Amino acid sequence: MGRLTPPQLLIFSFLCVIVIGAILLALPAATADTGRLSLVDSLFTATSAVCVTGLTVQDTATSFSRFGRWVIFALFQAGGLGIMTFSTLFAVMLGKKISFHSTDIIKSTLDKKNILGFKKLIAYIIGITLTAEAIGALFLFLRWKHTTGWSVFETIERSIFHAVSGFCNAGFSLFSDSLVQFQADPFINITMILLIFFGGIGFIVIMDIGGLFFRTGSARRLSLQSKIALTVSVILIVLGTILLLVFERENLFKLMAWPERVLSAFFQSVTSRTAGFNTMATGKMTVPSLMTLIFLMFIGASPGSTGGGIKTCTFAVVAASIYAMFKNKRRTMLFSRSIPRRIIREALVIFFLALSWIFVFTILITFSEMGRRGGDFVKAFFEVVSAFGTVGLSTGITAGLNEFSKFCITATMFAGRVGPLTLALAVAFKERKDNYIYPEEEVMVG
Repeated sequence: MGRLTPPQLLIFSFLCVIVIGAILLALPAATADTGRLSLVDSLFTATSAVCVTGLTVQDTATSFSRFGRWVIFALFQAGGLGIMTFSTLFAVMLGKKISFHSTDIIKSTLDKKNILGFKKLIAYIIGITLTAEAIGALFLFLRWKHTTGWSVFETIERSIFHAVSGFCNAGFSLFSDSLVQFQADPFINITMILLIFFGGIGFIVIMDIGGLFFRTGSARRLSLQSKIALTVSVILIVLGTILLLVFERENLFKLMAWPERVLSAFFQSVTSRTAGFNTMATGKMTVPSLMTLIFLMFIGASPGSTGGGIKTCTFAVVAASIYAMFKNKRRTMLFSRSIPRRIIREALVIFFLALSWIFVFTILITFSEMGRRGGDFVKAFFEVVSAFGTVGLSTGITAGLNEFSKFCITATMFAGRVGPLTLALAVAFKERKDNYIYPEEEVMVG
């Protein structure tokens, strides 16, 4: 048996952690009562945690013991760090330079001479992650210590759990209603929004922004990836906020004051792209609002982050390609830069593979649940997109799904997490040149 390729290593490592997590969660000590989770439920929960999704079939706050909750915590922390590591490795393999104080940590490719640089890079990833989580936990602790009657230990536990869950975009909460009880608390909302945003924007973008403080002259500018990730993220967040304000004005926002409406819509717009926390009852939203969230979840976070979805840069490349076609331009351009055809091809493949997976599994779950809940297509569609985008929002049907549907959601979470990365790594490692070219012939399309 030969050495594992990076795509195989990615899949194998995630599967190993998921299996270990499933075994631990199946132990009687992991649950709050004397029973234990079924194999399907333990596998579902472990996959959700490692893939930093947040979908649950059991209430994290009440169904698990302290041991079980911290197993889940360890799984989504490991999953978040693993995702950022593999994503950054992929960027390095494509020739991306990542620098501190104008010094390259890694050269354009990863080889034996650069292994020390790669180790240093991993140390920086872990350092930035733990620092962000620690700052977030401190802010949550100070707020909750001032506004709640919890003990010091409970406050510390909940602060650390939610800060890490927020930065890793995991969406797991120690509250049965997620963060609904803090809907009107701007301090908690803003803290979680910042954790979610920076966890979902990507390590490379964080490094790029940080480098602005140390670079001078012409080098003091953002890379194309950072510009796309930040621009698309801001546009989607603002668009989502506006649409939710409109669609929920006569529903969930009807009795709210405007400041609370804006805060709730803004939080939901941020979290629906990556994290899965909610301060609004998702199951009570209007269909237009659910479709808005589906759109945001499908696009998801940015490359090299803990978030899922097809990614902001993929969406931007596809949208720019469509725009270029309508303008009858030969090249696809973004921010005065031409996008290579290889990148366009990869973006289109990821886009349509994601749509295909979601379409097939929505049909399977709708058919499987048809006899029990009327085959609610919108809710099944929402659940599948949430799983594929590793978001974790739910309309409330997850816990009641049959075993086949749970398995479909489990597979979708795993595919949504490692699928795009595996495809990207495979392309980076095995780019083949054609030995011959057939004659061209045009066909009619459309």
